[in-house]
Amino acid sequence: MNKALKYSLLGASGLAAVTLAGAGYLLATFNPNDYKPQIIQAVKENTQRNLRLDGDITLSFFPNIGANLGKVSFSEYQSEKTFVAVDAARVSLALMPLFSKRVVVNEISVNGLQATLIRHRDGTMNIDDLLQTNKQPETEKSPVDFDIAAIAVENTRFSYRDESSGAQYTFSDLNLHTGRVASGVPTEIELNTKIQAAQPKLDAVVSLKTGLSFDTDKQHYQLDGLTLQTRGSSDQQNFDTTIEAATLQLNRQALAGEGVAVTLNFAQPEQSFKLTLRSPLQGDLAGQQFSLPKLVLALQATGDKLPNKSVSSEMQGSAKLDLARQQVQVQLAGSLLQSKVKARVGVSNFADMAINFDVEVDQFDADPYLPAQSEKTAKSAGPEESIDLSALRNLNLNGSLRVGALKVANVKTQNVRVDLKARHGVVNIAPLSANLYEGRAAGSVSIDARATPVIGVNQTLSGINVAALTRDAADFDTLEGKGNIGLNLSMRGDRVSAMKKALNGTMSLNLADGAIRGINIAKKLRDAKSMIGQGAQTQSANQDEKTDFSELKANFKVTNGVAHNDDLLLKSPLLRLTGNGDIDIGNDRMNYLAKATVASTLQGQGGQDVVGGLTVPVRISGPFADLKYTLDFAAMAGEQTKQKVEQKKEEIKTKLQDQLKGLFR
Repeated sequence: MNKALKYSLLGASGLAAVTLAGAGYLLATFNPNDYKPQIIQAVKENTQRNLRLDGDITLSFFPNIGANLGKVSFSEYQSEKTFVAVDAARVSLALMPLFSKRVVVNEISVNGLQATLIRHRDGTMNIDDLLQTNKQPETEKSPVDFDIAAIAVENTRFSYRDESSGAQYTFSDLNLHTGRVASGVPTEIELNTKIQAAQPKLDAVVSLKTGLSFDTDKQHYQLDGLTLQTRGSSDQQNFDTTIEAATLQLNRQALAGEGVAVTLNFAQPEQSFKLTLRSPLQGDLAGQQFSLPKLVLALQATGDKLPNKSVSSEMQGSAKLDLARQQVQVQLAGSLLQSKVKARVGVSNFADMAINFDVEVDQFDADPYLPAQSEKTAKSAGPEESIDLSALRNLNLNGSLRVGALKVANVKTQNVRVDLKARHGVVNIAPLSANLYEGRAAGSVSIDARATPVIGVNQTLSGINVAALTRDAADFDTLEGKGNIGLNLSMRGDRVSAMKKALNGTMSLNLADGAIRGINIAKKLRDAKSMIGQGAQTQSANQDEKTDFSELKANFKVTNGVAHNDDLLLKSPLLRLTGNGDIDIGNDRMNYLAKATVASTLQGQGGQDVVGGLTVPVRISGPFADLKYTLDFAAMAGEQTKQKVEQKKEEIKTKLQDQLKGLFR
């Protein structure tokens, strides 16, 4: 046998023998439990925290150097309250690599760990003292081989509490298992836990599976086949979220991912949604900048109330995230809810989030997504619900929306433009403009949701076909004509009924070539000469009758839900109508007195002032759903007598004038 090899074997055997002898001596003579008081005192002096070692400490020295701990607890800073506690833990190092200045961890095992992380009202954390380190001069470091045969963390419970917001999260039944963890060696990682929270209410199960490989020299890490799934419920809504990545690579400077996808399944009692986000991932870790350069956003929704019981949409674009500047930029284009959409959205200042947007839509019909009329009727039969605009109080929004063709609540508009600014509960929409019903609407809307909601409307409708608009908007078929409508109104209240009763402002109406449905006043007057002097006649609205006009003008002052008018003027070839009265919007009623004058001959036609006709009061009263028209023929008889008296006076006056002229000839 070669002498060098022989002596080497003898040396190694001797070293092993010495090592075994030393280990045996230590096991026989050294008891770590004897040093518990000194360990506890040292921790107290260095951390201002209390260490409790309730279980026995056992050591092993060959073939691994290891320590087994029983129950251990560690207190909060300068407090007796427990910060972290462990039922059992074991750490072991391979012995032989230590002789060549290499550290190889064989095993890490933790069971029954419990810890509570707290964010105090002043923003500090209950671990800040542990994170503080004293800078020491750098010394040459010995090479370390990070080689762990397995990691096992079981039955762990971790809690997080934010004393400022009241948020509290609990991670329970946390279990982590790995294979061999070593540089250049692929391993499998599996993690499972339960998450519970109160604000918002959350109850979920999380599972993670991935392959891990890394190179400690190059500081390069890679995850393969990552699947992170979360299932549970939030505020009584079930959800299922999955994050997947074919590969994720990380080094000191960059992060890159391929096959990255996020899928959210969200279930409601009547419909369900599946939202999927797919894109490669790129990141600059030093600059804290990340991007999704080829973003695909897909939506699938199913439900009995959706069009064809199913909706499928897909948009493509890109997204950029700058954490240092707290900015997000997203650009998307494609189909969304059966519309073609182009959108640019920016988010800045994450603490007080500000959102900027510019959205263009070719067409959108909102009615298939709104409650059916039967649902509205059933809802209105129950107690009136309050208007909740509290979500606007935290909204910081600025942007523009343009829609080529829009239908909402059966109202059809084109070339819609909405510029919106919202800040801390105050919303201003200006301009709010659109083409509709042969005319155009332009103006603004304001909402103040800081306390009891206040809504302001300043809108001018020009050249509008009123009949088509009111028919589509409210199934209201009483007024016809084309012209202008002006609205300058404000309302306040936490319910619709309260807002109607608190309505204030002005309204104006200027229509041409239309009609008021429900009664034909001119015909009633012409056909009722035989009833003159016989009192009043009342009838309900008859949609087969109408009073035509060539011109209709009126101005209203609205006070506490009541619109008052004094200057009504309606003209037609055979009729002139003036009047005044109240429209009680708050209580859905009206009480209005009009005076109608009908021409006695055709000479009064042509829109000219009628001379020689009879005037009769027409009172319109009652609830909107059952208006009554009352014609006062007794007053008509008095008017006829008055006209005859006036006519006789004119005749006498003319005769006297002629006689006086004869006397002075």
